[in-house]
Amino acid sequence: MLGAVIFDFDGVIVDSHPAHMQAWKSFLLTKGKAFSDAELSFVREGAKREDILKRFLGELTPEEAASYGAEKDRLFQVRAGELKLVPGFAEFLLQLDAVALPSAVATSGSRGRVEQALEFFNLRDRFRAVVTGDDVERGKPDPSLFLLAAQILQVDASQILVCEDAVAGVLAAKSAGMKCVGLAANGRESMLQQAGADMVVNDFSHTGLVDVTRLFAYLNIRTSF
Repeated sequence: MLGAVIFDFDGVIVDSHPAHMQAWKSFLLTKGKAFSDAELSFVREGAKREDILKRFLGELTPEEAASYGAEKDRLFQVRAGELKLVPGFAEFLLQLDAVALPSAVATSGSRGRVEQALEFFNLRDRFRAVVTGDDVERGKPDPSLFLLAAQILQVDASQILVCEDAVAGVLAAKSAGMKCVGLAANGRESMLQQAGADMVVNDFSHTGLVDVTRLFAYLNIRTSF
């Protein structure tokens, strides 16, 4: 049965991808690097900040990575007023609260940026755990983020639903032994399905707690024979 829900952050809780992408583009321009939107799409795939920096700027010292990451986050904060919740998310979270189902955030994003956004939307206290890229050595598609969140929640992986919008996130969830709902408002339904998502919807306004619970009921029926 469903025992907990883990949410990715960017594109799942908050519609932050446009601001996030623009912040990275602006930051990279300050370093003399210009990339197309297609090249920058890697930013949306759940990689840790250090991995994004390495991809676009090459090897950096830990001090350089920390400094550059802080620069990028400052550029993101300039656009923070543009952020909005993903459609239907607030209502979906209320459904979890109504049945006292625990939830967590597990994102490759930096803790400072994620915590600040959660506070802005008065969401920080709604989650039992917030796990970020600062808490693990490897980002998605490695399952470490989700497994750490499950450990804090004290819920077995087989009873956890992950909500993700990135292929790497879906792969991480499935590698962790969890069910996964893919959010594909960006038209990436087939990619998320091919990665192994158990259900794909445009946003939370197209699904509810009853719908996702059926994923676990179906699993129980199949394994009862």
